[in-house]
Amino acid sequence: MSARRVILLRHGRTAYNAEHRFQGQTDIPLDEVGLGQAKQVADALFALIGAEPVSIVSSDLSRARSTAEPVAARFGVPVAEDPRLREIYAGEWQGLLRDEMVARWPDDHAAWVRGDLDVRIGGGESRTDAGLRASAAIAEAEASIEDGETLICVAHGGCLKAAVPQLLGTTWPWPAVEGLRNAHWAELQNLPRGWRLNRWNVGHS
Repeated sequence: MSARRVILLRHGRTAYNAEHRFQGQTDIPLDEVGLGQAKQVADALFALIGAEPVSIVSSDLSRARSTAEPVAARFGVPVAEDPRLREIYAGEWQGLLRDEMVARWPDDHAAWVRGDLDVRIGGGESRTDAGLRASAAIAEAEASIEDGETLICVAHGGCLKAAVPQLLGTTWPWPAVEGLRNAHWAELQNLPRGWRLNRWNVGHS
C-alpha cells in the first residue's frame, strides 16, 4: 500500500472573497487576512507532516502562489506551477456580486446553485470542465512522487471541489457538501483500489 498523501489546499482570503464577489480566474491577490492565513497554514501543515518529504504544486494565479510560498519556505522546497489548477473560468460573472449575476442570468444562476455540473457560467467553464483539468493535474503530480512523500496542491475552492469527485470516480450532491474555506484543506490518498478521501475542510486553528 502506498503511503503517499495528497493535500489539496485552498488559498487564503482575498478582497473579492471578503466582498463575496465571484473571482473565477481574475488574478486577485491575497489581502492582509489572507497573507496571515498563509503563514498560519504553513505552520499547521509543517506540524502535521513534519520531516517527511514534500512536493508542492500551485495554480499560477497569485492568490494561490502567495499561499504556496510560505508553505514551501517552511519545508524548504520549491513551488512548481500548473495552470490546470486555476479556478473555474466564470466568463462575464467574474467580479460580480450575487445579485448582479441573478439579475442578468437568473436561469444559469439557479442551475449553478442547484449544483448543475455542466452549466457554463458567464459563458465560461462548467464544474465538469474545471474538475477534469484540475483532477488530471493532481493525478499527474501524485504519480511523480515517491512512497512516503506528501504532495501539496494549492489551488481554488471551486476547482478543488470539482476535482475531488473526478478523482474518486463518483459524484456528490454539490449543495450538500460545504466548499473548502480559505486556507483549509482536504487530504486524499491514491490506494491500489483507487482514490480515497480521508479528510475534508481541515483548518489551521
